[in-house]
This record gives sequence, C-alpha cells and structure tokens, in this order.
Amino acid sequence: MRILLVNNSGVRKGGADVVFFNTAELLQRYGHRVSFFALSSENNIPNDFSGYFPKGTDYRSLSFVGKVKSLKDFFYNKEAARNLAQLIQKEKPDVAHIHLFFGGLTVSVLEILKKYNIPVVHSVHDYRLVCPAYTFLDRNNQVCEQCKDGFYLRCALKRCSLEGRFSHSIMLSLDAYYRKYFNNPVNLVDHFIFVSQFSKQKHLQYNNQFESKSGVLYNFRPSNFVQHNFRGDYILFYGRLSREKGLETLIKSATNLKFKLKIAGTGPMLQQLQNSQNENFEVLGFKKGKELWDLIQNASYIVVPSEGYENNPLTIVEAFSFGKPVIGSNIGGITELLKNNRGFLFEPKNVESLNQNIKIAMSLSDKEYQQMSQNVFKFASLNFSEEQHYKSLMSIYHSVLNG
Repeated sequence: MRILLVNNSGVRKGGADVVFFNTAELLQRYGHRVSFFALSSENNIPNDFSGYFPKGTDYRSLSFVGKVKSLKDFFYNKEAARNLAQLIQKEKPDVAHIHLFFGGLTVSVLEILKKYNIPVVHSVHDYRLVCPAYTFLDRNNQVCEQCKDGFYLRCALKRCSLEGRFSHSIMLSLDAYYRKYFNNPVNLVDHFIFVSQFSKQKHLQYNNQFESKSGVLYNFRPSNFVQHNFRGDYILFYGRLSREKGLETLIKSATNLKFKLKIAGTGPMLQQLQNSQNENFEVLGFKKGKELWDLIQNASYIVVPSEGYENNPLTIVEAFSFGKPVIGSNIGGITELLKNNRGFLFEPKNVESLNQNIKIAMSLSDKEYQQMSQNVFKFASLNFSEEQHYKSLMSIYHSVLNG
C-alpha cells in the first residue's frame, strides 16, 4: 500500500511527532511505501521528499504587524497546497494519514487530498478541532471550556495561547472561525483516530458528527516489551517541563514527604527548576534512548501530575511497557489508563491528595508492587504493542479505502 504521512514537523519535538515517526517506521517494516509531507526545516530528519516541503513560519515569534500580515497563511497555506498536489501526482498514495496540521500546513492539505479523492485518516493528538487554544486551558492554567457555544473570541479575550499573548490568541480565535465556516476538517476527514476514550467523548460533546467516522486507538511503543519489576529508590517525572504538567504540585509534595524525585526533560520551566533544585529533587535535563530507558527501569514509580486534559501520554505508554506503575492526575485520558489497579490517581493540583497517594504507593509490599507491575505490563502488551497497533491501523486504512 502507498501511504502518505502528513505532519507539521519533520523532527521529533513533541509526543505527536514521535507518534508520526513511529508510525512511519512501523509501516515501512511491514513493507508499505511511505511518503512524507511536512514543513521545511534545517533540523528535519532527512528523507526523499523534503524537496516538496513548504517553508515553515514560527508565528509565535512574529511581531503584531507580522502576525497580521501572515494571517492568510496561518488559515490556509497556499504553498503547502501547491506542493502537496505535486507530491500526490508523483507518488499517487492510496491513503493519507495526517497528524498535526493546524497553524502550519493548515486545512489546505485536507482540501487538496479531497480534490484528488484520497481517503484521509487523522490522528487527533490534541483538542484543536473543538478548542481554539487546543489545550482546554486558559492563561492561568485553569481548565476552560467556555468556547463550547462557538463564541471563539473568548480565546482572545482571555488570552488563552500558551504564552498568554493577545496577538497569538486572536489568531487562534480567527482560525477557529475560519475552519468553522469555510473549511471544516470534520467534513474533509474520512476517519478520526482518537488516542483515548476521553478524547473521543469530549469531541462528541462538541460535535456529534464525529460519532459516525471515528474510533479509539491507543499510541504504541515500538520494540519488544521487557518487564522490570525491580523496585527502585526514586520517583521519576519525564517529559515537557511546562506549567500544565503539574510540576509545582509535584515539587511541593517532594519537599513535604522528602522522597527522592528525579526530573528529566526540557521546556520553558527548565531554568527555573535547575535554579531551585535541592536535596529533594534532581533536574537531569533532556534524556533519550538508553539513558531514558535506564531511568524508567530503575524508578519505583513514574509520576504524571498533569493539570490539563491529557490524551494518551507516551510517558504512561512507555512506563507500562517496562512494567512500571504510575502515579497520575485523575484527569483526561490518564484516568482510563490507571484504573483497575494499574496505578494511583490523585486530584489535580492538590498537594495533599498527591501526598496521600505517594504514601500508599510507597507502603506497598514487594508482593503487591509486583502484582501491580504485572497488571500494567499485561495491559501494555494487549494495548500498546506494535503488532496490535499495525492490525488496527490497517483495518482503519482498508475501511476508508472501501468507503
């Protein structure tokens, strides 16, 4: 099968980008012809299709005047549309699988794919289809669903962009109106892959059109799973170091209980955390590959203290594939992964609730810990394996090819 994979980024920056490349590698291992389409960047992973990539623009870094001048491209990237048409004519893909495209490649790619009658599958990694700021968080890091009535201007008035800037928030608001009235992705996508039951249900609350053209497929972890029920002497957080990840709550808990905490990752809070680290927590910076796997395997628990609607965090996918239980916030897609004795759930932003769950986790006997480790490893083997993911993905591809 000829499969076109589309994503804003051609480099592994965030979780969605990791899934994009993991999917490509999985399909190639099974013998499929995979072509790529992304934004141009000197940091991109080399591939045979980069000559078709349109230029990328960092809209957040533009001045107010620059943002105004670039509004049309932010809504509809004409260069992306032209270049994608050329790539389609050469590669003639059977199906297109799209990951992130808002604010970069834009809905222009959906329109071109529809023009050439190519079935489109879209993996939904965030909430941009129903929330202008895509996180359901306002600038004060409070869960917000006030745009449910379609009055997207609230995003600008509340300055809900990640940086809390009015200029970028107004761009997000206008983009939401443009998609609603001119190029609605719901009408241009044949099948939506939601990566958690929570995400699917949340989208259905906003638009019941998703019901007839969507399903749930968890993210997967490439490579064989090996259970490590060794109980380490520290709790590990790893991922993006940013406000919505609940790091302030986690550090307060570590200070209160004096447990050993290690923090790995990078992001806007990195410098702040490095400056404040003490005997209670250690900031390791960005880790990947064997260094990261060793950190996970030797931890007692992985902690995911997010304060927003997480979908299907790769942190939990990876932790479970090593047989590591997780302590996580009772919010979003985290809840469905940790229920049934697969971890511990605490109230988001509640230090005392986190303290209580960490105490319970630390008090488990070795037998109880090993049983929980077995539970999460079994769940990962059934839900996050390459083989199972491939079978489900091919079923989806064939369903859209058959109309």
